[in-house]
Amino acid sequence: MSNVSGQKKGFRVAVVGATGAVGREMVSILEERNFPVSELSLYASERSAGERIPFRGDSVVVRSLKNPKDAKGIEIALFSAGSEVSQALSPELVKQGTLVIDNSSAFRMVPEIPLVVPEVNPDALPKKLGPGLVANPNCATIQMVVALKPLIDAAGVRRIVVSTYQSVSGTGKKAMDELSGQIALLLNGRVTDIQPEVYAPYQIAFNVLPQIDRFLPDGSTKEEEKMKMESRKILGIKDLRISATTVRVPVLIGHSEAVSIEFERPLSPDDARALLSKAPGVRVFDDPARKIYPVPREVAGQDDVFVGRIRTDDSVEHGLNLWIVGDNLRKGAALNAVQIAERIVSGDF
Repeated sequence: MSNVSGQKKGFRVAVVGATGAVGREMVSILEERNFPVSELSLYASERSAGERIPFRGDSVVVRSLKNPKDAKGIEIALFSAGSEVSQALSPELVKQGTLVIDNSSAFRMVPEIPLVVPEVNPDALPKKLGPGLVANPNCATIQMVVALKPLIDAAGVRRIVVSTYQSVSGTGKKAMDELSGQIALLLNGRVTDIQPEVYAPYQIAFNVLPQIDRFLPDGSTKEEEKMKMESRKILGIKDLRISATTVRVPVLIGHSEAVSIEFERPLSPDDARALLSKAPGVRVFDDPARKIYPVPREVAGQDDVFVGRIRTDDSVEHGLNLWIVGDNLRKGAALNAVQIAERIVSGDF
C-alpha cells in the first residue's frame, strides 16, 4: 500500500504515453496504491486519442498532447512516451509548474537531474513538490541496484559483472504482440509466414538475441552502456568497475540477471541473505535444494525484486554470485516512477 494513502490533498496527475505497456501500468499502479489523485489526465499519440482507460471505477479518455499548454495546471506528470516526446514536452511542462518524472533515457545522465531508485538514493529527490524533473532509470539497472545496494553498503565493491535475460515487454507492446504472434505461427507449422519487424532480421520466438538497443563503436550496446553509467550515478560511485552483457529472450514480462559481484571485504552467502531479507523492496527466494529460486513467470505482477542462487564466487577474493529477477513493467518502470512521486509528496526520506 502506498505511503501517501492517508493524505487528504489530491493532486492533478497526468500520464503521458498512457496507452503503452508502461503507461497502462502507471495508471493501474496509481489506483492500486491509492495515490492521492484529484484529477487524472491521460495523453498518448494522436492515433490513440479517444481510447478510454479504466481508473477507479470509471474510465478516462485519452487525449493527444501537441501543445504543452493543454496540460497547464498538472502538478505531477509521469512520462513514458519515449525520449523524443520527453525532450519536446518535459521542459515546457516544468516551466508551467509541473513535476515531471520521466521514464525515457533523455535526461538520465544530465548531471543536475536526479536519477532515482527510492530504495537506493532517495536523498537525491526534491524535498517538496514543485516544478522540476526527475529521471526514472533503466529497468535492468533498477532491479540490480535495489538488490546490490545493501550488500555494497556492508562490504564495499570492487567490480560487478552482469548478464541480463530481458523480456520483450522492455521494447513495448508491439514486441509483445510480435512474440505471441510468432509463437502461434510456429506452433501451427506456419514457419514461412514469420516476418520479423521489431527485432528484424531475427525472429524472437524460441530465440535469444544478444543485442538490446543500438551498437556503439566499442562493440557494446547502448543498453549495456546505460547499465554501467546509470549504476555509477545512482550508487554514487563514479569509478565503479562494471561489465554488462544484455540479452533479449522470448519472455513476455520479467527481466532476469546473473550478477557476479566482487566486494572489498568478506561477505558470506548467509550474511548476504540476512541483509537482503531486511532490505526494502527485496524478497529472498533462495532454496536450491527444493528448487526454489526466482523465475520471471512467477515474479510477473510482483512489486519486489526477487533474489536467489546466492553463492560464493571463488574466482575472486571476496565474491558472490546472485540471480535477480523483477517485473520490468512494475518495479523496472511504472512502480518506481510512482514511488518517486510518493516520496516527494509525502516528504518521507
